[in-house]
Amino acid sequence: MKTKILQLKTFDDITLWNNLKDGDEKSFSTLFEKYYADLVNYGNSLSSYGEKVQDCVQDVFTDIWVYRSGLQSSVVVKAYLLSSVRKRIARLHERDRIFRKATTTDAVEFLLEFSVEYDLIDDDAVTKEKVIHLNNLLNNLPARQKEALYLRYHQGLSVEQIAELLDVNYQSANNLLHRGLLTLRKDWKGSLSLIILLFSTAC
Repeated sequence: MKTKILQLKTFDDITLWNNLKDGDEKSFSTLFEKYYADLVNYGNSLSSYGEKVQDCVQDVFTDIWVYRSGLQSSVVVKAYLLSSVRKRIARLHERDRIFRKATTTDAVEFLLEFSVEYDLIDDDAVTKEKVIHLNNLLNNLPARQKEALYLRYHQGLSVEQIAELLDVNYQSANNLLHRGLLTLRKDWKGSLSLIILLFSTAC
């Protein structure tokens, strides 16, 4: 399974995207396989309804295929897909009245709880108690800060892409990241690299 994922990641996203725009089903299937798990995981961080999240992800890909001829050519595919899933889940919340008249993605709250296995940390100075403490610090961050950090360090998005996805301006997205890291640096006495490790491996 890991070998297959690595093979999928070797494909150039823009090439696959433009090929699917031209009706290439294989390129469409490759993008689906490449990002489906990431999109479901992200969707599950925004909604506790797992089956509906999977439906949302599948609907995003269905729309991409149906309306492929009208898609823009120059997109960052991963950021586009994550944003599309977020918007669809926001509409899901509105339709199911989980939130009152939710009309923007602001109504969606990041629900994911971060956790990292102590055994994954290659640092003799870090104890299990320190890992538990850091997890607590991360999970006590405001939801928007936590989501911004997740998108930056787990999904690898740029600040510009995070701003677009969260429907805020660049400075606001940068502030979310800065405040989150500032809080962690203030209360965490260990290495910042461990914080980055948590966001890149936990979930």
